[in-house]
Amino acid sequence: MTTPERVVVVGASIGGLTTAETLRQEGYDGEIVLVGDEACLPYTRPPLSKQILMGEWEPGRAEVRSRTEIDDLDIEVRTGCPAIGLDVAGRVLHTSQGPLAYDEIVVATGSTPRRHPGLPTALTLRTVADAVALRDALRVVGNVAVVGAGILGAEIASAARKYGAETTLIGREDRLGFGGVGTLLSDRLADLHAAYDVEVLLRTEVVGSEPATDGTRVTFGDGSVRGFDLVVAMIGATPNTQWLASSALTLGDGIICDSAGAAAPGVHAVGDVAAWADPATGRHQRVEHQSNAIEQAVGIATRIVHGTESGRPIPLFWSEIHGTRINAYGWFDPARPLIGDASAAVLTSRDAADQIRGVVGWNAAPREFRVARAAVSAPSSPAPSRPAEPVEGAIR
Repeated sequence: MTTPERVVVVGASIGGLTTAETLRQEGYDGEIVLVGDEACLPYTRPPLSKQILMGEWEPGRAEVRSRTEIDDLDIEVRTGCPAIGLDVAGRVLHTSQGPLAYDEIVVATGSTPRRHPGLPTALTLRTVADAVALRDALRVVGNVAVVGAGILGAEIASAARKYGAETTLIGREDRLGFGGVGTLLSDRLADLHAAYDVEVLLRTEVVGSEPATDGTRVTFGDGSVRGFDLVVAMIGATPNTQWLASSALTLGDGIICDSAGAAAPGVHAVGDVAAWADPATGRHQRVEHQSNAIEQAVGIATRIVHGTESGRPIPLFWSEIHGTRINAYGWFDPARPLIGDASAAVLTSRDAADQIRGVVGWNAAPREFRVARAAVSAPSSPAPSRPAEPVEGAIR
């Protein structure tokens, strides 16, 4: 195989930085350029909704590497440099600072919180600046509405209660979600929120809002209106692919990739922006967890340097809600309930053949969860497929 002279990584996220670091660790001695739209150095995002939001860390602690450490790896970092286009055939990345030629490119541009059409002034959480603004707001308000009943919504509700605010968690569905586990933990989560006096409103639609002297008045689908000092909207995220609209890549819910992360010759994608093909089903899916971005980045970098394929990443994610540590590892079938009684610290998800495909730790001891993880069986993974043909609803 021909060794690329320059690898460009778009997105100074944990996935982007891990790609660059792994290239060096695997012996790549060519030029590496890491391009990011934010003005700061790469940082890790989980602390934003946990330690920083809770006031336990100052923002600088989320930084992954110092400038000196990055320079020691001979990685050129261009901050404050948004990508604006990609010429796949010509192998040129277009940025706000001008064109940048590449031999191989890895896209790690992540995602952006969806804006709720009825809540134009609601706060969201994605960046360090968002986390600081939300933390400072939670410290002074009396009551909070969190719209969106997933992991981030639950973490924000947990932080609001820590600061003493009356808190309402609002979801459109009839169950509470937890990332890749889906709604299988809904009852446990509902009980946990109830224990900390969080009001949970499910099957509830927000249709509009208007500013008020003391905050925001929110209108619900049933016509009722309630006032809140602060409203936060965490209703999911949209992959950052708008800058690729005129490229030759196939776009759907993210960049459509084969099962090893290739989107086109010389183009790869990792993290929240990447919809890799599931080797078992052929379906394309984004996985919005940091561990997945890291594993994908390691696999892509290894492939660029050595031409070898890595195994399929196994989803691993965690949260801490009202002081309860929740870990999840593996794959979860929404049609198959978790196995374990109400007091169990470890719950398992099994397939039709009674093989363990996923485990959940609910305040489980670290060793107990490690042992449980070792029992997870991965689905068979055939050789990576070719980049997919356009899927229904995709754009090119």
